[in-house]
Formats: sequence, structure tokens, C-alpha cells
Amino acid sequence: LRRFDDKDIDLRGVKLLKVANTKFLLDYSDHSRTLTLKSRSPNLIFEDIPDFYLSNPPQIIVLAPLCNEISYEYVSKILRKFPKAYFGIDLQGFIRNIDESGKVSYIREESAIANITKIIKLIDDRLILKGSEIEMKLLSNQEDPNKIMEWFNIFDNEAIHIMTMGEAGSMIMKRGENLIKIPAYKPKRVMDETGPGDVYLAIFLYELINSDKSWKKVEEIGYIASAAASFLVEKKGPQGFETKNKVMKRVRNKNYII
Repeated sequence: LRRFDDKDIDLRGVKLLKVANTKFLLDYSDHSRTLTLKSRSPNLIFEDIPDFYLSNPPQIIVLAPLCNEISYEYVSKILRKFPKAYFGIDLQGFIRNIDESGKVSYIREESAIANITKIIKLIDDRLILKGSEIEMKLLSNQEDPNKIMEWFNIFDNEAIHIMTMGEAGSMIMKRGENLIKIPAYKPKRVMDETGPGDVYLAIFLYELINSDKSWKKVEEIGYIASAAASFLVEKKGPQGFETKNKVMKRVRNKNYII
């Protein structure tokens, strides 16, 4: 965490436990990865949130569990405390299926789908949900990308839903608006394929909260998020984080993966 502390990132909310944290073994092969769960942290509890966060309401809250550590009740308590906040959700940690050996697989588990569906309905209009293509297929029970995005209309809310598709780019939808298709940007090299979706969501949320939130602006933000994500794979870990000036230069150059 020292790398983040040195950048003046507030780490006061990080809780250190004497029990095992959530840890995975990652095995990459041909642009895909296999995860094996080695240990899992306890579920998050609302009472662990420091008072200084409770007394200074955030504009946006990101819910990104690794292994189902976030419950509906936890989200409900946060929403009651921060009713005006936007909520970013990374879908993967809500729907991962883990067998007795710890192997993580994408199998539709109805209890997990029911839980995230309740959370989507609970957060309603202030939700920004991001998932990979395979995760969104599991959630929607659809195969075609356009059908997947259309499926979210069942929630009858003003939430934003994002599907990232690797080299195929990403799609962004909101009920009543035109479907946005964002291309992927071509990286100079590929060294580490861990985390581009995380960067995409982080940049998208940051830019959104500092914008007028118009649909035209959302499209512009999608390009920025896609370009930022393309830098991450060029280096190992957080060394792939890049400045906004370089990200915007890549946006302007329009060097897409076709």
C-alpha cells in the first residue's frame, strides 16, 4: 500500500485483519485466465466503515467484491446512510462460482443472480454497473451482445450498464437512450492483462461524477475509459497507470483495434 500512500491516496479506511484476506492464484493462457481461490476474507460489515466517512458523504461509492463478500443487507445500510451517492458496481465478485477445490468458474448460480438483481433494483437510478461479456451473459441469460444490453430494460430505471468485451471494445446502455459502442484502443505491447476492466470502471466513474452526465458526455467518457484501460496492459500492475494527458492523446489518435 506504500505506493498509494506516497501518492496522497487516503488509506484511512483500509482495515487490517489478523485472519486471511481474499487471495487468488491467477493462471493466464491465450488472453483468458483461470482463478483458484486460496483464501477468503470475512464478509464486509457496515459497522467497519470509519466515522469520518460517515460524516463526510461521498459522491460515489464503488462496490467491487472479489468473492461475494458484499451482501444485500450491507448495500441496503450504505444506501440508507448515503441516499444521494452514486454507486458503481463491478459485477464479477457478485456472481463468481467457486467449487470445493477453490476453482472459480462462470456457472449461472440462481442464488447469486437473485442477490445482484435485488441490489440492482435497490440502488435504482443511481447505479453504474460494469461487467465483462461473460459476466453479463450469466446475469442476463442472453448470448447476443445487443440482446444482453436490451435485457437491462426490465429494471425500468435510469441506471447505466457497461459491458466490456476486451479487444471488441465496450457497450454502454441506459433506458431511453441510444446504445453506445466504444472501440478498444491498441496498446503498444501486452505485458499484464490483469485489471483493465477495473481501470475502465474507475476512470468512467471519476469522469462521470465530474460531468453534466448528459448521454453525449457519457459517450465521450467511454472513449476516455477505454483509452486509459489500454495503457494498463502495457506494464506490470499499477505501473500501467498513465497520466490524463497521455490518455487524451490516445483518444485523439483513434488507433483502435479493428
